[in-house]
Amino acid sequence: MSRAAPQPASQAAITTARAPLWIKICGLRTGEAVDAAVDAGANAVGFVFHAASPRNLDPAAAAGLSRDVPAGVERVAVFLHPSQSLVDAVLATIAPDWVQMDAADLAGLALPVGQRVLPVLRSGPRPSESRMPEALSDFDIAQLPARCLLESARSGAGERADWSEAARLASETELVLAGGLDPDNVAEAVRAVRPFGVDVSSGVERERGVKDPVRIREFVRAARAAARALFPEESPR
Repeated sequence: MSRAAPQPASQAAITTARAPLWIKICGLRTGEAVDAAVDAGANAVGFVFHAASPRNLDPAAAAGLSRDVPAGVERVAVFLHPSQSLVDAVLATIAPDWVQMDAADLAGLALPVGQRVLPVLRSGPRPSESRMPEALSDFDIAQLPARCLLESARSGAGERADWSEAARLASETELVLAGGLDPDNVAEAVRAVRPFGVDVSSGVERERGVKDPVRIREFVRAARAAARALFPEESPR
């Protein structure tokens, strides 16, 4: 496989037209959850590859679920501090539309030429093992990726990212807001941050690692309604 070190997304063309909101439902582990996300109108589904997560999948299981994702819904492979061999296995098995992982992790891996990446930046205090800078202010605003995801310090823990920090970034880049979102607060988050997209995992679960189809529908409905109120003349995806 021809490889190149991943370029900053600021050097890669983002061709998707601006729409009211890009919505990703992450941490899907069953066909029922995939169907619920697709039927609700999500733009993307996320499959997690991290052994310590209750949402972890192996590449073979993800491949089975990936076959249920229709054209037009993007598949995102989500990693945290992965090995090169794990990334290679996942890419070979499901060929995701996007690879999502911490920006520091991306810098140490080789990805196929042309692979789209969604770098994760984090707000709030960092865990001791984090390889991220101490604060987002450490990033040169001119070097921000063309699209990135802002998360709290710990993924999948239901911890809210800093919305004021997010709003600042959303004015500079296509920001996907994650961290602590749920059907009850996503409309407020969209109004406060005006992000390119939103990403939810634990906020649509009935128990840890188990998605609730009703909460998925409620999340998408609330997010879409808030976005259309802000951008009434922009057609949905």
